[in-house]
Amino acid sequence: QVHLVESGGGLVQPGGSLRLSCSGSGFTFHYYIMKWYRQAPGKEREMVAGVTEDGGRKNYAESVKGRFTISRDNRRRTVSLQMDNLKFEDTAVYYCYAVGRTSNSGYWGQGTQVTVST
Repeated sequence: QVHLVESGGGLVQPGGSLRLSCSGSGFTFHYYIMKWYRQAPGKEREMVAGVTEDGGRKNYAESVKGRFTISRDNRRRTVSLQMDNLKFEDTAVYYCYAVGRTSNSGYWGQGTQVTVST
């Protein structure tokens, strides 16, 4: 059974940092592209960052470039999202997503809440 479990969310002030982690099990982790998505209230889910199977290539949404960093550790079966200089508009539920390169659908985590507020 596939499991993706996110952790690390919480409440942070603008300009602060958080580090999200996602642990995967039940599938061959290093065969999957890993991504982070987020969904704010009343908005559609959007892709935030992605990393290839070997960690060699990464891509980011324009809104987070220069502030967020995605990384993965295939031995530990984890993918992380370092979020710096957080802004109010980063408030959302953040989801971990695993997808095979030739697949149209993948696996979702349950999400972790990130709230940026004073």
